Amino acid sequence: MDNTGDRPIFVGAGANLPHPSYASPRETLQAALLELDRRGARVLRHSRWYRTAPVPVSDQPWYVNVVAEISTSLSADDLLMTLHEIEDLFGRVRSVPNAPRLIDLDLLDYRGETAARGTGRAILPHPRMAGRAFVLRPLADLAPAWRHPLSGAAIHDLLKALPADQVAQPFLAAGLPFGPGRV
Repeated sequence: MDNTGDRPIFVGAGANLPHPSYASPRETLQAALLELDRRGARVLRHSRWYRTAPVPVSDQPWYVNVVAEISTSLSADDLLMTLHEIEDLFGRVRSVPNAPRLIDLDLLDYRGETAARGTGRAILPHPRMAGRAFVLRPLADLAPAWRHPLSGAAIHDLLKALPADQVAQPFLAAGLPFGPGRV
């Protein structure tokens, strides 16, 4: 964490389509985290990599997801704008909700701050994170004592409340590191 706040900043990343410049969605996300570093938001550490079922359940490919803890002097709005710029750089096309994608970067929690729609660009915490295994499981790797900034719910209680069809499994594929680490 940096000295501008004592609570961490968490960014979620996911992809389920191969990018033309990278061998896999995981490699795309690694490159995006490196780009985040280059743009003034230093990745301190990240969760394990997860293989996750699409939400809602569909026949599209499963996702690769990770959550990163970052340090930055950027405001929440500027950080969100930076995430969107990186998505654009990597070819993200916004079509219909929950569509397959090359990359998705989300500002999940910005030092525990809360902001509703209409108060600025960033809605904090991310409005759908509490109901998503692909966010909560990797976040629990980094912050097992994390509590939702609005509801105060503990992450373990949010995980217990998830529907059974939200599958998030640590990635154990050959050649892929298992466990949290630095990009």
